Amino acid sequence: MNFLAAAIAAGLAAFAASYGNGKVISKTIESMARQPELSAQLRSTMFIGVGLIEAVPILSIVVSFLILFS
Repeated sequence: MNFLAAAIAAGLAAFAASYGNGKVISKTIESMARQPELSAQLRSTMFIGVGLIEAVPILSIVVSFLILFS
C-alpha cells in the first residue's frame, strides 16, 4: 500500500507541475509577443516562477521516499 501512495503522490505532483509550467511559459511567450521590449524582464520572471513551481514535485518526491522508507 505504501508503494501505491508514493506513486500517486509523485505522479500527481509531476502532472500538476508540468501543467503549471506550461501555463507560465505560454503566458510569458504571449506577453513577449505583445511587448517585445520587456522580453528580458519577462524571461527572468518566468525562470523564477518555473523554479518555484518545480519545488513542489521535488518536495513530493521527498515525501514519497519518507512514505516508502518509514
